[in-house]
Amino acid sequence: MFIEKLITILLSWNNLKKRIFIAVMDILILLICLWISLSVEVQGLYVPQKPEFFLLLSSLVIVLPIFVYFDLYRSVIRYLGFREILGITKAVSVFISLSYILNSLFDGDFRELFLFYNIWILLLLLVCSSRFFASWFLTEKSMSSNVVIYGAGAAGMQLASALRFSRELRTIGYIDESDSIQGNFLNGIKVFKPSSLPKLIKESDVKEVLIAIPSAKKFEINRIVSSIGDLTVKIRVLPGVEELAQGKISVSDLKTLDITDLLGREATVPQEELLIQNIRSKVVMVTGAGGSIGSELCRQISKIGPKRLILYEISEASLYAINQELNNYDLEIEICPILGNVTDKERLLEVFKSFSVETVYHAAAYKQVPMVEMNTIQSLENNIFGTLNCALTAQETNVKTFVLISTDKAVRPTNVMGASKRFAELIIQSLSKKNELLKEDQVKFTIVRFGNVLGSSSSVVPLFKEQIEKGGPVTVTDPEIVRYFMSIQEAAELVIQAGALSKGSEVFVLDMGKPIKIIDLAKKMIRLSGLEVYNEETKEGDIEIKFTGLRDGEKLYEELIIGDKVSKTAHNRILQADEESLNWEEIEMLLDEFRSAFSIRDESKAHQLLIKSISGFKPYSGLNDLIFKLKSNGGKSS
Repeated sequence: MFIEKLITILLSWNNLKKRIFIAVMDILILLICLWISLSVEVQGLYVPQKPEFFLLLSSLVIVLPIFVYFDLYRSVIRYLGFREILGITKAVSVFISLSYILNSLFDGDFRELFLFYNIWILLLLLVCSSRFFASWFLTEKSMSSNVVIYGAGAAGMQLASALRFSRELRTIGYIDESDSIQGNFLNGIKVFKPSSLPKLIKESDVKEVLIAIPSAKKFEINRIVSSIGDLTVKIRVLPGVEELAQGKISVSDLKTLDITDLLGREATVPQEELLIQNIRSKVVMVTGAGGSIGSELCRQISKIGPKRLILYEISEASLYAINQELNNYDLEIEICPILGNVTDKERLLEVFKSFSVETVYHAAAYKQVPMVEMNTIQSLENNIFGTLNCALTAQETNVKTFVLISTDKAVRPTNVMGASKRFAELIIQSLSKKNELLKEDQVKFTIVRFGNVLGSSSSVVPLFKEQIEKGGPVTVTDPEIVRYFMSIQEAAELVIQAGALSKGSEVFVLDMGKPIKIIDLAKKMIRLSGLEVYNEETKEGDIEIKFTGLRDGEKLYEELIIGDKVSKTAHNRILQADEESLNWEEIEMLLDEFRSAFSIRDESKAHQLLIKSISGFKPYSGLNDLIFKLKSNGGKSS
């Protein structure tokens, strides 16, 4: 406690106070050196006498100016290195030489060199030792947490070297999987085998594991994290080799391990020719440009070099945010932020014609399952008629490519959101097939369907982060619920490439890898935060996981393909599904019925129309009681 208080006081001083303190310590060290050297000369305990007063006085007068000249009080003690030691050696040597000359002149004869040699040796040793002790004292005793570096290669050793100068972290060991170096010491730090980590964490109070293997793939990082298991430590990682600047590794290069690093899959390198095909030097429009998917599409598109990028968004705040972000990139493209609703066909027509739009990515949709369940009419108007308006407007204005962003919830849906997105798919499919029958060479309509993206507003990841930061509980609907996950950046890149593969009317499905259990995701996020999952039996742990039950319209698992007819494409992460559709006349009849239901705000009829038109739509039996409580007058909304 006293040491911590002393460190706090010393570190709180300004530079002038610190330099005065060090100078006073140097004076005391000099006096000790003089006394010891004189004691050696007289072969006993030296008692100050008049003949040596000039030696004492001259030493005190000249020592500080010399030390100041050699910058001994400008060096940062905690970062003591060879340059600082060389400076001390020079300063002490000049001081001794000048002192010897002055005292010889004062005595009228050259003094014995033995005395000054002793002073030189002692002063050099004690001044250096005092600096080393201060450096150790400040860097070792003031540590807030012990860390282990996973990886004893070049990057791990450089990181350990950088951590020597950090007050926040202290390296107490390496972990490495190579048998040849386990048990050895690297720069004074022992290398342990992975199985030693639990004991090391417990006995040395390790707070963090720093993964320093820049060449590691995501599946390898995932394996390392899984091997750490239930240990309560925070995990950080050095970025990949391609992200590291040349030169010495810095502590600032460490990043908190993101959940995207644990997907166990590497993002595929995009195919340049597919990325640029529908974007480079073209007028591109993104609807729902301020949403999670829409904004990421805008980021990716803006880097490819369109002639003009139209941001179409109903939310002023979201539109402002993405427009400001893109403008900050200082790109040489024209960015046009347009406020508008996809249900407003006149506004769409005005925008499409004014800017001569060539490529459309239709991402505008209401996607929050519980919100859509509670607001059926508004959501269906937006998701169904918004898609219809965009598609028809694209056709009327000779747009070249139209890509509908869909969702895995459209496959055998159990909720209104999924059913509305499936109906939007049917609109695109039927409109495209109608054009094929009429042999009209118009818009290439295509659909891209995928699952959850990490980082989107509807993803569980931001929710879990917020709940963990508040101390829990983390809420999971069911212990068996699983979902497909993909990084939002990869999803956007694949959507763009899928659109380029289109010849018209395709349903493209993104390869999402293996599904992940949400309970496992929650546990990993808790452990990555350096916390422990609360155990009800032992009453130990930090964050409780609470099961809340499936929400209205929610399934235990999602699917990406309706049938079993699926084929490969030119891209290994993009599949093509051959699925049933309706003809345009059937779609028009259903649209008329939806309009009729919407005009009288009849949710019950709208719900029945979805059941009638969407193959495999089985509404979840626990449909929110509140919806029915809100209904009156024979099933109509109040």
